Amino acid sequence: MQQTPIGAIANQYILKEEQSSAHNYHPLPVVIKRAESIFMWDVEGNRYFDFLSGYSSVNQGHCHPAIVSRCIQQVQELTLTSRAFHHHLLGSYSAYITSLFGYDKVLPMNTGVEAVETAIKLCRKWAYEKKAIPSNKAKIIVCEGNFHGRTSGVISFSTDEDATRNFGPFLPGFIPIPYNDMEALEKALFDPNIAGFLIEPIQGEAGVVVPTDGYLHNAAKLCRDKQVLLLADEIQTGLGRTGKRLACDHENVRPDILILGKALSGGLLPVSAVLADNEIMLTLKPGQHGSTYGGNPLACAVAMAALEVIEKENLAANANERGIQLRTEINKINSPHIKLARGKGLLNAIVIEHPDSDAAWNLCIEMKNRGLLAKPTHGDKIRLAPPLVISAVQMEEAIAIIHDSLPILNYS
Repeated sequence: MQQTPIGAIANQYILKEEQSSAHNYHPLPVVIKRAESIFMWDVEGNRYFDFLSGYSSVNQGHCHPAIVSRCIQQVQELTLTSRAFHHHLLGSYSAYITSLFGYDKVLPMNTGVEAVETAIKLCRKWAYEKKAIPSNKAKIIVCEGNFHGRTSGVISFSTDEDATRNFGPFLPGFIPIPYNDMEALEKALFDPNIAGFLIEPIQGEAGVVVPTDGYLHNAAKLCRDKQVLLLADEIQTGLGRTGKRLACDHENVRPDILILGKALSGGLLPVSAVLADNEIMLTLKPGQHGSTYGGNPLACAVAMAALEVIEKENLAANANERGIQLRTEINKINSPHIKLARGKGLLNAIVIEHPDSDAAWNLCIEMKNRGLLAKPTHGDKIRLAPPLVISAVQMEEAIAIIHDSLPILNYS
């Protein structure tokens, strides 16, 4: 694995972190101090293109002034009441987000995985009270290669050994099938106790795996025919990232339960949401689910500002154009080490072809040294997902950095 010189200042921060923080991540050797728009600066003053966007949390660009301003205003007035009391922003936020996405109700949460857990509970509640599945028999179909978070419940249906090894026993009630396999889905749906199908419209953590055209549309139809809820995890793919407001919009699919997070706050604080219609959402009664911070005044204010930025600045359209530019130019590069570039909008990955299993990491180190930050996933894939505010000229400069970094892989 290629090593890179670490400045003395950065090294001090890294050593301090290693001494007192859990070792559950393997970051690139860079220490970020500030960020603005598509750029980040480290503690030694070096500037970088951010091509990870906080795993698609800063679609609006780092520290977007409109979102920051609204946050500062709200943090000086009211941040938390808990849901023990009403506050003046929850109604406005709920009306705004449900109108924008076309649902009757929203259930506000904090982190993405909390929203996934919420959607699972909601699906099961609906299954028992509306579909009349026998008690404790409801099952949810999931996809192999999925990534929906790392709680004990969610890793119960992960197929990633790193996520599951020595964390059992696991929660029952999940049926894994191959992703992008309509025949497997159709077969699984014959079980009368299936309550829902949980899916990422594009599998981000798996390496930006894009399903065949028509897969989501046909999956949604199969679910409707079998009275099974379609649960779409759009935490990473939604909010303009793939060139539409939602990735499901590419196939005109309306999930029964929509899960949002990450860029819902523009990167300022954890905000997530679960949206559904009354038939599903109103199966939950007071005391059956909730969160102290869910739907807090600060989150409501910031989320409205974050959504307004995406809409007013047409970020989905820019993501579509810049994504085409990125994939077209990367696929033109004549390199034996790039197998392909794939994705939609500005959720993309390049697949590295090299005998060295550390090749993708080494390329990321070289790109870092030249001023672009990205991270490998699943060994041979590098996710390329800059903030949606990136311009054509900036994208051209970033592509040049990727191109100029490739000679580092000329070894065997």
